[in-house]
Amino acid sequence: MNRPLGSPSNFLCSGLLILLCLLGVFPLDVILPSFPALADEFRVEPQQIAYSVSFFAFGVALAQLVIGPLSDGMGRKRLLLAGLGVSIAGAVGCVLSTRYETFMAFRLLQAVGCGSFVLGQALVQDLYSGKQRNAMRILLTSASGLFISLSPVAGAFLQQSFGWKGSFTLFAFIALIVSCLSFALLQDTPPSRRRISGMRSYWAMLHDTTYLAHSLLSSLAFACHFSFIVVAPLALMDSLGLTPYQFSVVFIGYGLAYIAGGTAATYLNNRVSPQVQIKTGFLLIAAGGITLLIWEQVAGLTVAGLLLPMIICTTGTMLVRPAATTQALARYPQQAGAAASLNTTLLFAGGGLAGSLVAGVEGALPMSLGLLFLGAGLCGWLLLACLTETPTSTRI
Repeated sequence: MNRPLGSPSNFLCSGLLILLCLLGVFPLDVILPSFPALADEFRVEPQQIAYSVSFFAFGVALAQLVIGPLSDGMGRKRLLLAGLGVSIAGAVGCVLSTRYETFMAFRLLQAVGCGSFVLGQALVQDLYSGKQRNAMRILLTSASGLFISLSPVAGAFLQQSFGWKGSFTLFAFIALIVSCLSFALLQDTPPSRRRISGMRSYWAMLHDTTYLAHSLLSSLAFACHFSFIVVAPLALMDSLGLTPYQFSVVFIGYGLAYIAGGTAATYLNNRVSPQVQIKTGFLLIAAGGITLLIWEQVAGLTVAGLLLPMIICTTGTMLVRPAATTQALARYPQQAGAAASLNTTLLFAGGGLAGSLVAGVEGALPMSLGLLFLGAGLCGWLLLACLTETPTSTRI
């Protein structure tokens, strides 16, 4: 099922996977500028609308843990199409909702459908091989970071032009396009010959030190990115007094770091081993932390003093995540759906924990963020060193 790089079908499949990344941004990031309007619409406090984000993330996490293993036995195509259909129904239901309780119910339905987006990682494992897998993950990670950085601008535009319903309507439209592309391009993956169901496969993966270590390496790198996303509004708007427009411009600059990191990762992907890429990435993450700590001590909190270390750190993140994820999922080629689901769950669990810890020390944001980067870099090096000394564990 592997496709040769550069073929027309390969470009279409790449476009499909990139659109899946775009859909993943809408429900969590593009909707943020619409919080006040949603609160007014449903006559609730803005905090109650904020709960919908956590509620949505919880729904996605539970759904993907079920969808991943199911796809190993039933095939990716039918579950992805079903998930897209459910997410469209949820988005349309949100648009038509007139009560807060109904809106939250349809948000949960949308979240269940969006849980199928984790199959994008499994599809990379199915459709590509060798260095092509890592190259595609570099592209998807770059695209995801760029979409996240542009989401405040897109969300503000949609809110101003179409109101809060704009982001849900556009989500449904893009999801419909992705459904058509999925139906036309994808083939059902054959059931695993060694089919292992749900919790049993997860239990085996959690006892596989090689899989778990590479997943944790990816989670460490993602935690640095996610923590910045969480604390950026506090640091840039609350502490430095940037307007929402200025905040959006800074985020665009942050998005350029993903392009720079993707370029560096693509260059190294064809020249060095994944282990060297991961080591280099964590070195850059630690360097970003040191830069942030020194700058904060010398000049205090500034936009440049926050953005430059983030560019260095993000370049490192772009080297670590695709390589580590590819190494983890390669352990389970016949259970790629379950492996991708567990990997993504660990990713967001680590990111959420790190973001909460950093945001909890609001009075010392630059220092706490810098210490996180430095600690992640050191832990990454230590974990990789332990991994090379540990015998390869038995796979399923």
